Amino acid sequence: MNITKEILRLKKEKNAVLLAHFYQIPKIQDIADHVGDSLGLAQKAADTKADMIIFAGVHFMAETAKILNPGKKVILPDIEAGCSLAESCPYDDFKKFKKKYPDHIVISYINCTASIKTLSDVICTSGNAVKIVESFPKDQKIIFAPDKNLGSYVNTITGRNMILWDGTCEVHDILKIEKIFELKENNPDAKIIAHPECKSQILEISDFVGSTTALLNYTINDNSKKFIVATETGIIHQMKKQNPQKEFLIVPSDETCNCNDCSFMKLNTMEKLYLCLKNEKPEIILSDDIIKEARTPILKMLDLSKQLKII
Repeated sequence: MNITKEILRLKKEKNAVLLAHFYQIPKIQDIADHVGDSLGLAQKAADTKADMIIFAGVHFMAETAKILNPGKKVILPDIEAGCSLAESCPYDDFKKFKKKYPDHIVISYINCTASIKTLSDVICTSGNAVKIVESFPKDQKIIFAPDKNLGSYVNTITGRNMILWDGTCEVHDILKIEKIFELKENNPDAKIIAHPECKSQILEISDFVGSTTALLNYTINDNSKKFIVATETGIIHQMKKQNPQKEFLIVPSDETCNCNDCSFMKLNTMEKLYLCLKNEKPEIILSDDIIKEARTPILKMLDLSKQLKII
């Protein structure tokens, strides 16, 4: 069996759309209908005319697609594909935390569970977080959850003093500045680019900080020929496709390899993708109440993104 052909056949037969995050393995990225970051994929999920959505990503992303498409079947190749950042913000704990600041609104990073979204006033992504925050008056008190590194970065850029939930993405938070210095010493002509989920010390020494899509676009538009990349390994595939003449050095998470993989993202495989399409499961199931309450802050983000012309 040619698994790629079978996936494409089933996708056409079932009128399904395949959305894949930049952190998926190259083979999945290459057969996806849309490859992108959280904002781009949320926008595609909101606009799709397909009968079924296969989300090659992690659980919170598939939940978002279901919230935006309650009448469609949304399937995830591996139901265990979670997110360390989303799991760092349990619903009951955050609800108690929120009650301490009754005069604050809640801006939640999209990398959170559907239940946390129900406690939020508006959702943001790394690509629009600064503009979403700046859309509110300077004196508006804000809780930002769940990523404290992204929240701290937004505070620095906007001059705000948002209250930050103490959560992090283990893929980005684990990166060490010493590894970057080592790479820079051996590659003095390379530019350092980093995702804002990294620690502030890394962001401060970076030549460019941005969302996954922004990092990709920067490598396309910048004249440099070499980049030190502080984010998940999966984006390198698109960077190489768009810039075959340029070199990309991923900041390694440890000494064992030149990589920084998200173990959850990499749970999705071509075999699991084929089986989930064939059997139409695992399916994302959410209650009507969760969908209704979580939908409002997501739609507010999408509306603000249009108003602010965030693509």
